[in-house]
Amino acid sequence: MSASVSPILSATRANAPVEPQRIAVAAPLDGWLGPLDEIPDPAFASGMVGDGVAIDPTGSVLHAPCAGVIAAIAATGHAVTLRLEGGAELLVHLGVDTVAMGGRGFMPLVAQDQSVAAGEPLIRFDLDAIVTGAPSAMTPVLLLSAEEWTLESKREPGPVTVGDVVMTLRHIGAAAGEASQPTASADDELVREVSVLLRHGIHARPAARLRQVATSFDAGVRMEIAGKSASLRSPVGVLALGVKLGDRISLHARGAQAADVLDALEALIASGMGELAHADEKIDEKSGVEPARVTASVLRRATAIAADGTLAGVVAAPGVAVGQAVRYRLGEVEVSAGSGDAATERALLDETLAQLRLKIAAESEGAPAHAASILSAHAVMLEDEDLLAAAHEAIAGGASAGQGWRVAIGTQVELLLRSGDARLAERVDDMRDLERQVLCALIGGDAAGFSLPENAVVIAEDLLPSQLMALDPQRLTAICLVNGGPTSHVAILAAGLGVPMLVAMGTALDGIADGAVLVVDAAAARIETDASEERIARVRQQLAALAARRAAAREAKGPCHTADGTRIEVFANLGSLADARQAMENGAEGCGLLRSEFLFVERPQAPSVAEQAETYQAIADALEGRPLIVRLLDIGGDKPAPFLPIPAEENPALGLRGIRVCLAHPELLEQQVEAILRVRPAGQCRIMVPMVASLAELRAVRAVVDSVALRLGLTEPVSLGIMVETPAAAATADIFAREADFLSIGTNDLTQYTLAMDRGNSAVAADIDGLHPAVLRLIGLTCEGGSRGGRWTGVCGSLASDPMAVPLLLGLGVAELSATPAQVPDIKALVAGLQIERCRQLAADALECASAGEVRELMRKFLEEQGA
Repeated sequence: MSASVSPILSATRANAPVEPQRIAVAAPLDGWLGPLDEIPDPAFASGMVGDGVAIDPTGSVLHAPCAGVIAAIAATGHAVTLRLEGGAELLVHLGVDTVAMGGRGFMPLVAQDQSVAAGEPLIRFDLDAIVTGAPSAMTPVLLLSAEEWTLESKREPGPVTVGDVVMTLRHIGAAAGEASQPTASADDELVREVSVLLRHGIHARPAARLRQVATSFDAGVRMEIAGKSASLRSPVGVLALGVKLGDRISLHARGAQAADVLDALEALIASGMGELAHADEKIDEKSGVEPARVTASVLRRATAIAADGTLAGVVAAPGVAVGQAVRYRLGEVEVSAGSGDAATERALLDETLAQLRLKIAAESEGAPAHAASILSAHAVMLEDEDLLAAAHEAIAGGASAGQGWRVAIGTQVELLLRSGDARLAERVDDMRDLERQVLCALIGGDAAGFSLPENAVVIAEDLLPSQLMALDPQRLTAICLVNGGPTSHVAILAAGLGVPMLVAMGTALDGIADGAVLVVDAAAARIETDASEERIARVRQQLAALAARRAAAREAKGPCHTADGTRIEVFANLGSLADARQAMENGAEGCGLLRSEFLFVERPQAPSVAEQAETYQAIADALEGRPLIVRLLDIGGDKPAPFLPIPAEENPALGLRGIRVCLAHPELLEQQVEAILRVRPAGQCRIMVPMVASLAELRAVRAVVDSVALRLGLTEPVSLGIMVETPAAAATADIFAREADFLSIGTNDLTQYTLAMDRGNSAVAADIDGLHPAVLRLIGLTCEGGSRGGRWTGVCGSLASDPMAVPLLLGLGVAELSATPAQVPDIKALVAGLQIERCRQLAADALECASAGEVRELMRKFLEEQGA
């Protein structure tokens, strides 16, 4: 964001237009600001619902981004729409698919039609519940009603606190909106009654889909229920109707294409839009929420240390560590009383800020990308006009430079604390970090932030990315948080630093004394508060051995072998060109899975052959000739594509998805195959067929590949393999191996189909574990079948990135592992220390276990012995 727009809102200016016809929208949450396309939800990421920004939250209270009236609040408490002066409408949607949580973890603090002030608390929520019960905590802040308003500017990605301006709205006048209205006719109004079969009723995403369809026809459409009506052009109006599963609505259309738009809307609603309810699903008549999913909201998870001295958490960054507990606190910096001359103090502050900006710019140049963005955000905050004006005002009133800066920061902190939530005091440290840097610079001190002892295990309520970056990585051993989530930006930073991190550990962390020796075992998702000296010594030996292996793996860019010389290829899973570059930096030997659907989802039409070929070629070039395995388009189920509507299915996971979609639309398949075969050098790209269940499907794809290759004049054979994701494919792997060139196991889907547990269902997701003996047996069966046909078998699912799983996979016969780019060095280091015969014995033992828990305990002991 430019320096001319303040990123901090004062108490009096939070809702004031930046200038006439403009409204500044503030961050409603503490957290990390990012673009919409980071949200793992096509409707939000594509802007279908509306334009705006996304915030990965670190707090527990949603605040009003500006003053307005509550236009709608979800019955489940997960979303709120605010109508601003001038008619603009903002939607804030806490997390992704949180409607499915049925209200668990959400406590609305306001009601519909209530007027609210900027910064006023709207919803109290349990971040841990969102992290564990929803696909993502990323929260979109969206401009919905855009006919008379447009989004003029957005703040650059980085840390934000409640009150920071994140985007600016500009009024463009009624004319623009009127010009976009469909041509009305004098025809009679047509009416169509429709039953709503969507599991969660009509919430934000379905409302956006309805608007998208309605505005593509020359007709005006409104929805009516129980005497209330709303235009489909206004998603917020539709949300306010509170349409639930089983409701009967009427659609009223008038215009030249009234009949056509009603047909399209009726078909869209009947399809369920990916949320079709089963015939036996019931709803609560009063709330519209499935009763089984409604539980009391919990804002701070109560936990206790077990009798054996362990405390469980959620893994945010892998690893094992030993260190002393250090509670995260920042001490005060002594501030000079100053010279007494306002002009001198003002000049001192301005010069200090300028020098600090230069220092931050210099640090950014050599910092990793994620760290550079945080430093850049700090630099922007130092240029904030409101902060500077507040400091200058205090100095004019007699304060010193340091006192004036502290007053300016304190005013902003006060805005956060007005919510009445004492825990927010733990979350204003991002502002305090900036305050400390300036105050220390004023007195010539070192703003190192929080000083750590050697081997520190940092314990905190929450931790922001900037706070982590201020810690000395040489002294930081591990991080344990009362709250937090495994997908947060601070978790990503911790993983990048190689620092084990556990989150959502609850109140029991409060009872751990400073200086207590802790063993942090992320592999077992726990800390040990009473470990014996022998146990501590073993872990330290394990860490020393791991460090040596990891260093060797980073140095060795060549082929990966086990300790006894068995060749194991370590590839990376990719979803973008940036992923390919990271994989190369980390020593990947190629790409074992390119998720090609990133080119197809959430766009009005399929990408052209030229566009696809250009993207595949760029990724192939980044891999510098190394193998690139491209998975054919894998949509359907939980991955829809707007340009390819799939009829409603009672169970989409078992319906038209994967290769079945491609075979049903042969033109798409042929175009993608042609784009892949255009990559040079010829032969670098291999093709992988997703969700195969029968040999006939593989043969059909082979026929298309051969036909395209012949048309392109290619004479060399094209490598064509299958992705083993169904029990059927695993059980008949020997048959597939007669004609497939390779087999790669997608353990995520294989696990859910084997255990009959939907990985998108929060009620059972915690029990889905790829180390279940049944899944391991199918992996072994696949490897055995592939070996019979002389074909190699790889794993491209999440088990390939799990240190506990890797020895078992090798023991079962897996010859290639395709991990996340960040995990490649660790997986290579782990493999280099393994003996194949020992892995085979482990695998045999694991197949006899009764549960995934028993397998993990078996592997935990093995990894301890290995020092891994």
